[in-house]
Amino acid sequence: MFRPARLLTCLVFFLAGTVFTNNVFSQTSINEVHIVPREKSIQLPATEAAVASLSGGVHLIRTSAELVMVPVTITDNMNRPVIGLDEDNFQLFENKEPQEIRHFSSEDTPVSIGIIVDTSGSMSNKLEQTREAIREFCEASNPQDEFFMITFSDSPRLATNFTNRPEEIENDLLTLRSKGRTALLDAIYLGIRKLRQARYPRRALLILSDGGDNHSRYSERNVLAAVREADVLVYAVGIYDSYFNTEEERLGPELLRAIAGPTGGKAYSLNSAELPAVTQAIGNQLRHQYMLAYRPQSKQPDGKWHKISVKLRLPKKLHAFLHVSARAGYYAAAEQAANSPHKP
Repeated sequence: MFRPARLLTCLVFFLAGTVFTNNVFSQTSINEVHIVPREKSIQLPATEAAVASLSGGVHLIRTSAELVMVPVTITDNMNRPVIGLDEDNFQLFENKEPQEIRHFSSEDTPVSIGIIVDTSGSMSNKLEQTREAIREFCEASNPQDEFFMITFSDSPRLATNFTNRPEEIENDLLTLRSKGRTALLDAIYLGIRKLRQARYPRRALLILSDGGDNHSRYSERNVLAAVREADVLVYAVGIYDSYFNTEEERLGPELLRAIAGPTGGKAYSLNSAELPAVTQAIGNQLRHQYMLAYRPQSKQPDGKWHKISVKLRLPKKLHAFLHVSARAGYYAAAEQAANSPHKP
């Protein structure tokens, strides 16, 4: 049930921030939250999932029809996470049909994160800012988060295995050298595969690159399918000059948007000077997500893509200031998988 009184309490700081002048905003950090958080939240149970195999040895997660998990990030016009909202402030739809929210959580729980770093030749003058950006990201993250790092040029390689010590990532960053071409798609594919070994159910990829792909074995179609099926949030940061040297670079921003958008993450296009502030904001957003869960009204194991949409139940005048990022959909388990006695 929608409760205006409760909503008024948690939005009072947001309304103040939107009414005052830019002097208020100019003194506010990009990663500050500005709505009073809820004192209590519900612990979200583990998801039931069926594992599907994709060619090339990557095993992807298909959410079962029993419980669908939907991570949601709400940000304002300054890219700050908005916290303090209640279950009553959300509406969930599957294929345009309203769904009952069965579980709701807004707790800061740890995440398994893969950091994917472009070290191709064109990154030579951007590596120092990239190192600083990754340090900012790790500092903004939950202290219990675990990380691994993949670097790529002509081909991807695992530079740092899973660790909960950001200093290990920082030490390996010192050895980065730029050379070669850009196997971006292969690196993303390897990142999805590596996340199979993750400790936590919440999983994310952070991609830092300055151009489109020009040296991968896997196609854009392969990787878009893998990302669409994987239960992984993707944040992609494109670091671009004021001009594009190649056609691949010109198409780079759209490629990153296509990869990140359906996951509930986000793609950014910026110059290297803006990089540390944006990665810090991403780290903060991962700590302030809402997790919704529902059981689909239609439980047919059809193996098809089911579109998800999330809407906010807030006064209309606030909608212009808030941005919703949520998982775009999921593949239902296929009938043969649903009936199989051998569950993973």
